[in-house]
Amino acid sequence: MNRQLLAYLAAIVVIAALPELGAYPIFIMKVMCYALFACAFNLLLGYTGLLSFGHAAFLGLAGYACGQALTVWGWPTFSGLLVGTASAALLGLVFGILSIRRSGIYFAMITLALAQMLFFYFLQAPFTGGEDGLQGIPRGSILGLDLNQDINLYYVVMAIFVLGYALIWRTVHSPFGQALKAIRENEARMVSLGYHVDRFKLLAFVLSAALSGLAGATKSVVFVSATLSDATWQMSGMVILMTLIGGMGTLTGPVLGAIIVVALENKVGDIGRFLMQETGIQWFRVLGESVTIVIGLIFVICVLTFRRGIVGEWLHRHALRKARATD
Repeated sequence: MNRQLLAYLAAIVVIAALPELGAYPIFIMKVMCYALFACAFNLLLGYTGLLSFGHAAFLGLAGYACGQALTVWGWPTFSGLLVGTASAALLGLVFGILSIRRSGIYFAMITLALAQMLFFYFLQAPFTGGEDGLQGIPRGSILGLDLNQDINLYYVVMAIFVLGYALIWRTVHSPFGQALKAIRENEARMVSLGYHVDRFKLLAFVLSAALSGLAGATKSVVFVSATLSDATWQMSGMVILMTLIGGMGTLTGPVLGAIIVVALENKVGDIGRFLMQETGIQWFRVLGESVTIVIGLIFVICVLTFRRGIVGEWLHRHALRKARATD
């Protein structure tokens, strides 16, 4: 049994024990939903080299689709999650067909434009509830577990996150994943070798969209609502931020990035009050109202000091130390 597997098993044990250690289950579930979203986005950006500015569309659509299935159609929770994931995958197929033949800034702008079109549709569509969102989504049950109890839902969300992460890990370490990395490094060479590059890109895009949809559908069950905020361009920017802070092209980087961003969004006010009490500087009192500024400052620091992201920089320095030790 190698070290990486032991580390993953230890991480699963720690996550499973967090509620018993006093952690707030809803907060940890939110982190896991966004971590899965960031990992799915990283599959596209970090391993395929495609920067999508419209990934929030998949998160938002899946939340609405899952909410519609559970609230209006009365479907069971598991089916609702599948509907949300499938709808995001189908949208990813449409977005991919329309944008995949472009690259660089052109690809990014096309995905942003498509996502904004969908956002304005959500804003006016009757089934979304407009600015009020889709409220009162029933949690239901899965395998006999009553998901209205937070602790039961916690372990279901944990299982979804672990399975989603495992699928990404397997994809990255498969021949398909190696081909994606080669496309990222030198697309022209892959074309010259006879690979159908556009097909690989499209499949990666659809898989990333589906996993983003799974995160969005799970989030709608956790918070019993689906809102417009999940489909905004700001959310697309947030997932890019999570990926870059943690480490683009690493498996654990987006998870760390999601933890940092979500923790700042929820705890920066408490941090500000603590700093005010310790230093006596009254400015820290309004820190909670400046979350965007704080996150932006952290992003600037990471760009200047951790160009590969936190995990990426650590792995790079570890590889350098290992190389020096073998010389």
